[in-house]
Formats: sequence, structure tokens, C-alpha cells
Amino acid sequence: MNAILPDPLALPELQDEEPRRDLARVVSALFERWNLDNAAQLQLLGLSAESRKLLPRYRAGERSLPAQRDILDRAGLLLGIHKGLRFLFPDDEGLRYSWIQRRNAALDHATPLDVMLRDGLLGIARVARLVDFQRGR
Repeated sequence: MNAILPDPLALPELQDEEPRRDLARVVSALFERWNLDNAAQLQLLGLSAESRKLLPRYRAGERSLPAQRDILDRAGLLLGIHKGLRFLFPDDEGLRYSWIQRRNAALDHATPLDVMLRDGLLGIARVARLVDFQRGR
């Protein structure tokens, strides 16, 4: 059964720039913990390569994420993956942050990062569902 994601722009706090600036900072910090290069960060957020100059501004909290549903959905799912991994691996920080770069039998032996980069928003949602499923065991 496919769950319908709530519209992040329907949330009053994401209509304002400051919460989206905080979201950009948090997602950027997660990308650093995941050890992702700029190209992967942009691709996961659904941004073009021409947007690479924005990444340092996101990290510094100087710029907010655009108020676009696709980008906000991606950010929300990525943070959900992180939250799920914190529950799955509470005592193993190394595994928690390297999990997305480890081959996974449930993903046809691809890495979660490969799936997310290859399939975009749908791949991110697939990885998020996998983490949720593993948490529910």
C-alpha cells in the first residue's frame, strides 16, 4: 500500500523561511555525517549542479531550502531515514552513518545511496520504507 505524503507546504512552519533555513542546516549536517560529496548532496535534494554554490550557504544557515514540495519531501524523507537508523543502531554510530554506503540484499545488493541517487524521490522513499520495515521487525 502506498502512503500519501502530507504536503509539507501545508505545514505553516515550512511556509516561513526561517524553519526552512534550519532544515537546510540540519540536512547539510546529515550529508556531512554521511560523507557525501557535493554532487550527491545536490542530487539527493533534487537540485541542479548549477546550485552547488548554495551548499555552503545551507550549511552556514544563511539560505533556506526552496519552498518546493519535491525538495521538502526529499529533506523530510532523508531525515526520517536518519531517525530510523538512530533507532536501529543506537550504540553504533559508525554503522549508523555508513549504512547508506553498504550493499544491502533487500535492495538487490545495491547500496541505499545508489538507489536514492539512481531513483530520486522514489528511491529515497524506497530506502525510507526499508528502514521503517527493519525497525518494525
